[in-house]
Amino acid sequence: MAPADDEPTGIHCRLDELLAERGMTVTRLSELVGISVVNLSVLKNDRARAIRYSTLRAICDALDCEVGELLVLSPPASVAGRA
Repeated sequence: MAPADDEPTGIHCRLDELLAERGMTVTRLSELVGISVVNLSVLKNDRARAIRYSTLRAICDALDCEVGELLVLSPPASVAGRA
């Protein structure tokens, strides 16, 4: 069953960490990929519900990273609580 719109997806976007590692701002990334700062903020704060492959590719190209470096699975809340 798919999560409701207000439930966490279990996918974490590492955009903040990758930007920091590269000394890049969200504003600069926005300029490079043609995506608004607001939309990038939604992504980096794990509030995005979907992402286009073309957007994902543009971000990965600009950050010189792989998709798996940008998006990672986070442990389910029930498992994390027991760990």
